[in-house]
Amino acid sequence: MSTYLKNLNESQKAAVLHKNGPMIIIAGAGSGKTRVLTYRIAHLMNQKIDPFNILALTFTNKAAREMKNRIAEVVGSSEAKNLWMGTFHSVFARILRSEGHHLGYPSNFTIYDTQDAVRLLSSIIKEMQLDKDKYKPKQVLSRISSFKNSLITVKAYFNDPELIEADKMAHRPKMGEIYHQYVERCFKAGAMDFDDLLLRTNELLTRFPAVLAKYQDRFKYILVDEYQDTNHSQYLIVRALADRFQNICVVGDDSQSIYAFRGANIQNILNFQRDYENVDIFKLEQNYRSTNNIVQAANSVIEKNKTKLDKEVWTENSAGPKVKVMRTYTEAEEGRFVASSIFENKMNLQLKNSDFAILYRTNAQSRAIEDALRKKDIKYKIYGGLSFYQRKEIKDTLAYLRLLINPKDEEALKRVINYPARGIGTTTIDKLSVAANHYKKSIFELLTNLNNYDININGGTKTKLNNFVTMIQHFQIEAQSKNAFEVADLVVKQTRLIRDLESDGTPEGVSKVENVQELLNGIKDFIEEQKQKEEDDSLAFFLEDVALATDFDSEKKDDTPRISLMTIHLAKGLEFPYVYIVGLEENLFPSAMSMNTRSELEEERRLFYVALTRAEQQAYLSYAQTRYRWGKLVDCEPSRFLEEIDDKYLEYLTEKRQEPVQNKYINEDIFGSVPQNKIRFKKPIQRTPIKKAATAKVEFRPPKKLKKITKTKVSNSNLFDNNITVGNIVEHTKFGKGEVLSIEGTGANQKAEIRFASVGVKKLLLQFAKLTIIS
Repeated sequence: MSTYLKNLNESQKAAVLHKNGPMIIIAGAGSGKTRVLTYRIAHLMNQKIDPFNILALTFTNKAAREMKNRIAEVVGSSEAKNLWMGTFHSVFARILRSEGHHLGYPSNFTIYDTQDAVRLLSSIIKEMQLDKDKYKPKQVLSRISSFKNSLITVKAYFNDPELIEADKMAHRPKMGEIYHQYVERCFKAGAMDFDDLLLRTNELLTRFPAVLAKYQDRFKYILVDEYQDTNHSQYLIVRALADRFQNICVVGDDSQSIYAFRGANIQNILNFQRDYENVDIFKLEQNYRSTNNIVQAANSVIEKNKTKLDKEVWTENSAGPKVKVMRTYTEAEEGRFVASSIFENKMNLQLKNSDFAILYRTNAQSRAIEDALRKKDIKYKIYGGLSFYQRKEIKDTLAYLRLLINPKDEEALKRVINYPARGIGTTTIDKLSVAANHYKKSIFELLTNLNNYDININGGTKTKLNNFVTMIQHFQIEAQSKNAFEVADLVVKQTRLIRDLESDGTPEGVSKVENVQELLNGIKDFIEEQKQKEEDDSLAFFLEDVALATDFDSEKKDDTPRISLMTIHLAKGLEFPYVYIVGLEENLFPSAMSMNTRSELEEERRLFYVALTRAEQQAYLSYAQTRYRWGKLVDCEPSRFLEEIDDKYLEYLTEKRQEPVQNKYINEDIFGSVPQNKIRFKKPIQRTPIKKAATAKVEFRPPKKLKKITKTKVSNSNLFDNNITVGNIVEHTKFGKGEVLSIEGTGANQKAEIRFASVGVKKLLLQFAKLTIIS
C-alpha cells in the first residue's frame, strides 16, 4: 500500500481509490477534504493518468498552492507542475489567453478589478448625463455582475421584458444602455472583468464546438473543490467540460454554503445526483479539527435546516470545554470582555496572538473590539479591509505597468496620464474620451496620431501628450530586454512617482513610499520564485497574478503574531484554536436583511455553523443587550441560534436571562408616546411596590406647596454607592422626569427601569444615563 494511503481513514481511502465515473464527496467540517482531494489527484497520477489531462478547480490561490505542494511531495515537483490546477478565474483566464482571439480579444487582455470597473461605470454614467444618486456605480456594477453570472448578456437583457420592467420600477430605466456601453468599452479597451472570465469562457465553449472538443479531450478527469459555492456560470462550464468522459469528482459541504449573495447556488450540490447517472457517493463525517463539544453544538444548530444532504458529523477528539456564552450590557462591554478573555488565556495558557480569531457578521462591529484590544495593547490584524493592491499608490504604479502590456487599457491610461502632474487636465481627458468613442479607437491610438484627428486641443497640450506617449513607448522598448522588476523600477524612477510621494513629507507619505518599495520587492520575489519553479516570470504574468489575488494572497508580509479579526464569510476554510463569535443578536446575526424567506434564514444558520466550526479547542459566543445602530441605542434580543444549541454543550459565563416576551413584528415607536395627564411630582411616601402591568398611565401628585428642590447629580462615583434607589423621582436630559421602578446589577453594570412621563418605561445603564435625583 502506498505510504499516503496509510494516512487515510476508510471513508477517505474509498474516495481516493475510486477512479472512473461521476462522484460526490460530501465532506463535513474539519473532515480532511483537502487531504482527500490532494491524495486523489496524486493517486490518479500514480495510476499513469497524465497530469496534463487532470483539471482541478479551487476557490482561492492559497488552496491551489497548498494542494500542488502536497501533490509534489507524493509524485515529485516536476510532474505536479503539469497539472491544470488553480481558481476558476485563473484557469479560465489561461484558456482565454489562448483562445480569446475567437471572440476578438487580444492574448494580453487586461483583467479589471472592482475598482477599475467602478471607475469605468462612473465615466459612462457621467457621459450619459444620468443622476448619479439613482445610478450609483457600485450598485450598477452589482446588477451587471448578477446578469453575467446568470448568463444574461446584453442581447438577452433587451429580449427580456421582465428585466427591463424591473429596472424601470427601480427608477433605473437606462440600465440596459449602461450595460451595453460598459461591455463595449471593456471590449474596446481589450479588458475583461472578473465575471467576464466566466461569461466569455461559456461563450467560447458554446459558440466554438471545436474549442469545446479540444478541452473536453484534454480534461479527462475534473475535480472541483467547494462545489456548494459554485454559481450558475461556473456550473455550466464544468458540466460542458465534463460531458464527454464524465470523470468528474466534486467535493463540498452543503452545510457550509454561505455565498448566495454573490451568486452561489446550493442547488448545484443538492442536485448533483440528478445531473449524472450512477453517481458514487462518499461521506466524510469524522471531524479531526474540533473538540466533541464544539462539533455537537454545531450539529445541534445545523440540524434545524430543512434543505440539506444527509450526514452526521462526529469526532474521536476529547470532549473539551463547553462552548462559553457571555451576555453583556453594551457593545463596548462586549469588546472589553473579549480583550480581557484573550489576555487571560494568553497569560494562563502561554498562547500566541495568532491562536485567536474574532469573527463578526458585519465589518462595522470591529470598532468596539479594536478599541478594547488597543487598550490592552494586544496586536491584531483586520482582514477584508483595504487590500495592499487596492491602495492608490500601488494602483498608480500598476497602471503604468498595465499600460506597457496593453496600451488599449483605457482605465490605466486615464489613471496615469496626468500623474504625477504633467499639465494634462480633465477637460483634455474628456475630449480624448469623446473622440475615442466617436472614432471607435482607443485613447492611446489617438495619442499616437494626434494630427490625424479633429480633437480641438491646443499646441501646448499636444506637446505634453506627445511626451507622455514617447515615455510609454520608451518603457515598452525597455520591457523587451529587461525583466519585470527592472522595468517596474525604471517606471517608478523615470515617472517621478516616488519623488512625488516623498514630497508629501507626512507619515502617510512615507508609508506610501514604503508601500511602493514593497511592491518592487514583491515583484523581485515573484521573479525568483517563478525561476525556481521554472514558470513564467514575465511582467504580464505578474500583473495577471496580482489581478486575481485574494485578500489573503495580497497581504504584505508581517511575521508579528496578531489576532485575526474578520467577517465570518472571510473565515471560511480557516481554523484557530480559540474563536470568539460576537454580536449574536436578532437582526444582527441572523441579519435583518436575511430573514425574509426560509432559504435566507437557512443560509444565516449555515453561516453560524461555519463560524462555530472554525474553533479547534474553545469557542466563545457573546451578545450585548444594547447596541448602537445607525446612531441610536437600541435594545437587543439574543440570537435564535443561541437557543438552538443544546444547553448541555454550553457554559453561561453570566446568568442565562429569560428575556421578556415582545412583539417582534412591530416597532413600538410608530405609535408615539402614550397620552398623559398633567404631571405633578411629590416625594414618595411608603407605598406598595408598583406592579409592571398595574397601570396604563403615569401620574405623580406633588405636595400642595412646592419648596425649592435641591437637585443631586448622579456621578459615576456616587452611583456605585447606591445614591439612587427605587421610588426616586429623577430627571433625564432627553426623557424628562420619571420614577425609578427597579434597579439591577452592581457597580458599572447597574441598570434602572424608569417610568418616564413622556416616553413610558425605559431601561438605562446608570453609568451613562446622566440622571439628576429630584427627590
